[in-house]
Amino acid sequence: MDLFWDWFRWLHEATGINLTIFYDKFDRGRFASGFLTTVRISAICIVLSVLIGILGAWLQGSRLRITRNVVHWYIQFFRNTPPLVQLYFFYFGIGSLLKNASDGSGGGVPLVSNVAWAIISLSFFAGAFNVEIFRSGIEAVPKTTIEAAESLGFSRLRTYLLIVLPLAFRISLPALNNNLVNLVKTTTLAYAIAVPEMLYVSSQIWSDELNVPVMMNVLLISYFVLVGFLVYGMHRWERAIRVPGFGV
Repeated sequence: MDLFWDWFRWLHEATGINLTIFYDKFDRGRFASGFLTTVRISAICIVLSVLIGILGAWLQGSRLRITRNVVHWYIQFFRNTPPLVQLYFFYFGIGSLLKNASDGSGGGVPLVSNVAWAIISLSFFAGAFNVEIFRSGIEAVPKTTIEAAESLGFSRLRTYLLIVLPLAFRISLPALNNNLVNLVKTTTLAYAIAVPEMLYVSSQIWSDELNVPVMMNVLLISYFVLVGFLVYGMHRWERAIRVPGFGV
């Protein structure tokens, strides 16, 4: 393995391509940590945004007008404002209103960390789009299917969870795939509040090593691979749950 890492040192000496993330143990460690942080944030945001989308689409059909209005204005707020502004709103706006917790040494630590704020903000941002994606899928489910479930004594919740949502999910999956891909790419905005994700640690590395063009290319390839795995997995999932003659 040492010979493998030393080859990148030789590459730097021979060509000037300075890939310190391979031959320098410290840079390799912090880039790997940033990559894993990006993966963790992306995974958590994907799960939360999908849950928000499912819940929001359900609440849009509520008999209570106030509930429908809350969902409507939630969607309007997060769809019509830039995600970076939303991130600043949560971190600097709401975060400044929360009291710090004691760290036991007389100092204070934020009740909500910058990583948590990034997850909250990005999940709400993507969740607003997911609500509309699932709503369109629900509207594509034949009314006769819902009426058949009601005739069998299914409650509105059971009809939604057991019949409407599984069918709507299949219909919504292509659009959902696009939104989740955009969500993974949007995690780079967490750089703005010092979340140690891939872009943040890469900027530290190129500031120390002065290898900006090289690290820019590394970032491009890393996100291409990460998003590529997500797209591949989602497409496999689409094919696996496809119902012949219905939806996708």
